[in-house]
Amino acid sequence: MHQLVKIMDVDSKFSDISKILKGSAVRELLKYAEQPDVISFGGGMPNPLSFPIKDIEDIVHYIFENNGAKALQYGSTEGVEELRELISKRLKSKYNINGKKENIIMLNGSQSGLYMVSKVFLNRKDYVISEAPTYVGAIAAFNAQDPTWLAIDLQKDGMNMEELEDKIKFAMKEKKIPKFIYVIPTFQNPAGLTWSLDKRKHLLELANKYDLIIFEDDPYSEIRFSGEPLPPIKSFDTEDRVIYMGTFSKVLSPGIRLGYVLANDQIIRKIALLKQGVDLCTNVLSQYLAIEYLKRGIIDKQVPKIVELYRKKRDIMLDSLEKYMPKDTTWTRPDGGMFLWVTVNEKIDTTKLLQKALENKVAYVVGTGFYPDGRGKNSMRLNFTYSKDEDIVEGIKRLGNVIKKEIS
Repeated sequence: MHQLVKIMDVDSKFSDISKILKGSAVRELLKYAEQPDVISFGGGMPNPLSFPIKDIEDIVHYIFENNGAKALQYGSTEGVEELRELISKRLKSKYNINGKKENIIMLNGSQSGLYMVSKVFLNRKDYVISEAPTYVGAIAAFNAQDPTWLAIDLQKDGMNMEELEDKIKFAMKEKKIPKFIYVIPTFQNPAGLTWSLDKRKHLLELANKYDLIIFEDDPYSEIRFSGEPLPPIKSFDTEDRVIYMGTFSKVLSPGIRLGYVLANDQIIRKIALLKQGVDLCTNVLSQYLAIEYLKRGIIDKQVPKIVELYRKKRDIMLDSLEKYMPKDTTWTRPDGGMFLWVTVNEKIDTTKLLQKALENKVAYVVGTGFYPDGRGKNSMRLNFTYSKDEDIVEGIKRLGNVIKKEIS
């Protein structure tokens, strides 16, 4: 006699938060990047030609000969002290940021920093302010806390400051002070835009005026092709209200999964307590690798090579857009970073267009993925760093043809 098999009702056991989680638009696209016949502008991947493989090989040999046991052991939650000291000195010399090593905590990639900062500050339905569009990974990380988004339109030189102050006042009237303002002021992802000096200072003035926290994400500032370098918002921070996050993913390699957060004593203490329950400590071998990368000055030899490589690819993409896109298409012209933002005819929905693009063997990330409120239906983000030069030209040609057919 057959016994009936009872099937467990898993859905009823999931938390409320887990039920609202959605997949990232970028992560869904990465599988297409792996198909050899698809030219993908979708992923935010650095070019493998930018990886200092021989230097890393030499460093790894050195580590195992001199610090092998330490590098393979658990480490402190805050991170290897020597690395935090080196980062502190580099931030001071390069950006005039005053931050003691005690105020730095190492991360298993900056994505974990987005998640932990949001976990430390956000309760359900709390207000969080961001640029619109903003980084899709931040949207995914913050949405795990089910916040209420106040998305502020981006202008050519940064956030719309009038709109920002209006929404801050609105939140105050609601008696719900925004928990923090998340920004990527230099070579913004996804738009590729850079905030002006005036708007950087203005943002900090507003934060001081309304007693708000700024969460400054700065993964791209070293990758500058043109224009004068601009100081991070953190460098003006006299009240210690800016959380500053950096990463080694763009200047060393993303595979080592190493980032860091600099913040005041209270915030760092909370992040450290949370990190003990999330991942205990950051990859120790990666930290020792980064120590030698900084100590030997390899970073300052490698970054100019990355800049030269990416500048050429940006220029090829800009030239190709000029040549193959319909006349009513517009795009940003980034001075650095890895992305540019394309806006097409308002009658086109890039989400619907994506399937036709994939049929023509080219991929991008739809604009709506970068808006917490679902706007941006006629826009897309393009990555120019990963593809081969000739593939950039061919990919933009294919994409331009798809868009032209859709319009006609």
